[in-house]
Formats: sequence, C-alpha cells, structure tokens
Amino acid sequence: MYKNFFKRFFDFVFSAVLIVLLLPVFFAVWLLIRLKMGSPAIFKQARPGRDEKIFYIMKFRTMDNSKDSFGNLLPDEARLTPLGKFLRKTSLDEIPQLLNVFKGEMSFIGPRPLLPQYLSHYTKEEKLRHSVRPGISGLAQVSGRNCISWDEKLAFDVKYVKNVSFLSDLKIAVLTLKKVLRCEGVNCVPNERSLCEERGGGK
Repeated sequence: MYKNFFKRFFDFVFSAVLIVLLLPVFFAVWLLIRLKMGSPAIFKQARPGRDEKIFYIMKFRTMDNSKDSFGNLLPDEARLTPLGKFLRKTSLDEIPQLLNVFKGEMSFIGPRPLLPQYLSHYTKEEKLRHSVRPGISGLAQVSGRNCISWDEKLAFDVKYVKNVSFLSDLKIAVLTLKKVLRCEGVNCVPNERSLCEERGGGK
C-alpha cells in the first residue's frame, strides 16, 4: 500500500509544502547564479525515470561556460565556480528537483537518476532500479555518496527497490538531512570514470 499509493501521496504533499516554504531561497539562489554566471540559472538534463521513461531533471547551474582556445568547453572541474562549489556542498543545487517530485517524475527517496547512455550497461538485476521513481536521495547516497564504486551504488539501488517501506524511506531521509548538514561525502575523491568506461561494451 505504501509503495503503490502513500509514497506518491507523501511526495506530492511535501514537495508542494517545501516549494512554498523554500521559494525565497529558490529566488535568492536563482538571482545569485544569474549575477555570477549568467543565464540559464537552472540546468536541465535528460534522465531515465520509472520504466526508463525519459524526463528532464532540474538543478541549479554550478558551472560556467569557459572554453579553451579552440572553442571547446573546459573539463567540469575547471568550470565549477566558487558559487557552484558552495551550492553542491550544501546541496542547494538540488532544490529545483522539488518540481520534478511535484510533477511525479521523481520521488524524495529512490535510486538517483543516471544518464540515458548507462541503460545498456546494467545487469538484469540492476535494471530493477527503474521499477520505481528515481529519488533526490537514496540508499547509495547515505551509504557513501561520492565515495563508493559504481558496482556498490547499483547494488544499494537494487537493495532499496527490493525493500521499499515507509520506515526505510524515513531512515534514508533522516540520514540524508544529517549528511547535508554536516556536508559529509563531498570532500573525498569521487570515481571520475563513467559506468560506460568501467564496463566497456556493457552486460
């Protein structure tokens, strides 16, 4: 009952409440980005959601458009601005995803939505991550965030999907809040290899 009805009900109600409460923060961050980095302030990217249906995830922009002498964009780490680093460290860049939750494209808790090109690289078991709505935070994020391998992240996603419950979501939400307040998991060196690079031709 929780997985099929109440989870979406809670997502809808709480996202609506938070959108209203955080509106001043939303506009303050939006204005800072426009002043520091220009337009657009919100970054949109295609991601596969529930049943692998493509939607556009929304985040506050954290990188500028700096290019090299040949007109090519510089690497991500070179384009990440001081403001962007702050937004990522505090997770304020995630606020626009409340709109994704409100629309039913995402949930507060669930497997983080990854890139569409990763779809062909999942095992049959790992594809279970798309049987539920993707989340702003998930079991993998509170179990290591940037500091664990792709195999570990996907294993946590499958474990979550097989054990969805109100109590597990509540526990993940509390742990997420603690990590955000303590800025945990953002200072380690993340694995910069994509899933495609790690698995080559896929499985």
